[in-house]
Amino acid sequence: MTRPSPRTHLNSSRLTRFLTENAMIDAAPVADDVGQKLGDWLNFRQAIALHGVLNPEQPSAAPQPAHLRRAGTMTAEALTRYADKVRAQLEQSIAQGAPPGSGLARIDMPPAEIDEPIEPKTAFEPYRRFYAAHQRQMETSIQTLRSQVRGQLSQSSPHLQQLAALDAAFENILSEREAVLLGKVSKLHEKRFAQALKQHLKKQAEAADAGAEATTAPAMGVWLLPMRQAMRTALLAELDTRLQPVLGLLEAFHTYTPQEQ
Repeated sequence: MTRPSPRTHLNSSRLTRFLTENAMIDAAPVADDVGQKLGDWLNFRQAIALHGVLNPEQPSAAPQPAHLRRAGTMTAEALTRYADKVRAQLEQSIAQGAPPGSGLARIDMPPAEIDEPIEPKTAFEPYRRFYAAHQRQMETSIQTLRSQVRGQLSQSSPHLQQLAALDAAFENILSEREAVLLGKVSKLHEKRFAQALKQHLKKQAEAADAGAEATTAPAMGVWLLPMRQAMRTALLAELDTRLQPVLGLLEAFHTYTPQEQ
């Protein structure tokens, strides 16, 4: 009997759902109180810094009139279009290579065949480099985008200025933890790869022992091609996760930016 896949929460991230549905991690338990969990992660200095952002000693200055604002400010609609462009470029980079003129380095998927003789201990290394390079590309691009969005919010209303400061504090506090957790995803792929490769080599040896011709040996693409696609799917899900803070800032910008006449 096929074991039913574990249920995941509707509010879990796309990346968590992908990893759970593919049995790469266990289904997450009901989440603890977010505030309590965050408190457990903060050290003393981080807690003081966050308290200072949430409780400023002086109220923020009123926003400047539109005609006095610095050149380079963008409307919420224009900023959203720019963020959509950055996202589309990163999606294309993951799916089929960086688009020309995007400024993104091209990161090619390793060949679909592994050279013989296969060395199990190093066979995954090209895929590890591929995955890590895309993670670095996403991290750099989204950090820049997030900073640009905060810069626009900082020129707006006092509430949006405080939100920008709060987001900067959270990014500083959580970025190291985020990098560690996302860095583990590649190791999960490596574990699946090693298991599939072991089975492939076993079937190959069995075919050789039985005197079968090379053409009857199991094809590598049967398991390698789906695994390659799974890596791309996971990277796209990770992109979605990394963009969540930016999307939240943009939503606030749309909601709380005064309509100018």
